Amino acid sequence: MTAYTPFDDADAARHIAVPRDDDDKYSRGVLGVITGSEQYPGAAVIGVDAALHTGVGMVRYLGSDRPSTLVLQRRPEAVATNGRVQAWLIGSGMDAVDREPGAAARMDSAVAESVPVVLDGGALDLHARTSGPTVITPHYRELARVLGVDAAAVAADPGEAAHGAALTLGVTVLLKGHTSHIAAPDGTRLSVAAAPSWLATAGAGDALGGILGALVATNSSAVVTDPGLLARLAATAALLHGRAAARASGGGPLTVLGLIAELPGTIAGLIAR
Repeated sequence: MTAYTPFDDADAARHIAVPRDDDDKYSRGVLGVITGSEQYPGAAVIGVDAALHTGVGMVRYLGSDRPSTLVLQRRPEAVATNGRVQAWLIGSGMDAVDREPGAAARMDSAVAESVPVVLDGGALDLHARTSGPTVITPHYRELARVLGVDAAAVAADPGEAAHGAALTLGVTVLLKGHTSHIAAPDGTRLSVAAAPSWLATAGAGDALGGILGALVATNSSAVVTDPGLLARLAATAALLHGRAAARASGGGPLTVLGLIAELPGTIAGLIAR
């Protein structure tokens, strides 16, 4: 069994970029988001909302009409035009087999940029085409499809599967689960066991993508210099996700928007350490 180092609150606190007095919306990081679809527009809303609650200077959302309209209704501060970004979040709520017109071109353009990229859901197949440091965020069935192996084998030993995938694919892997396993090509292996069982709900992965996208955007320069930082940022995202879920749950059911609403308080508690 592959050994993993537990990642805790103190570790996470060190990877949250706290704004300085002289920061502006650009220096705090701009996250580009290509998520959601006509069929699953909520994924776009959730990811953008989670990113903004995690702390980022700006979110640029690029998508089709329905998700764009819903994103702007929920978060009017999002910018629905292309432009310079410090990181990309791509793929939540999208279908890799049947991409909508325009989506493929937007995704191709994004992964050609030399900035860090978070690939989720319907963009996991782009892992070999990215030009910047890359982290993928599959659950065990999605990782099995990417690797072309049986899902039961991934579920049986998720730590070994994540480690093997990082070496095989050459990207950082955040394998989502009750215990999340984060593995990087340089051999870094971290585990996060912060998620309550109530977190097994639709949209939770979309929120995790937004949290991680924000963390990567706010630490983009450091990631470009040290791609190994992606593993620690992925672990930070998983821990924030789980801690906010626990606050939203209070021991009972939760909603994903409730989780997102708890992110600022969760972050404040960590950095107060």
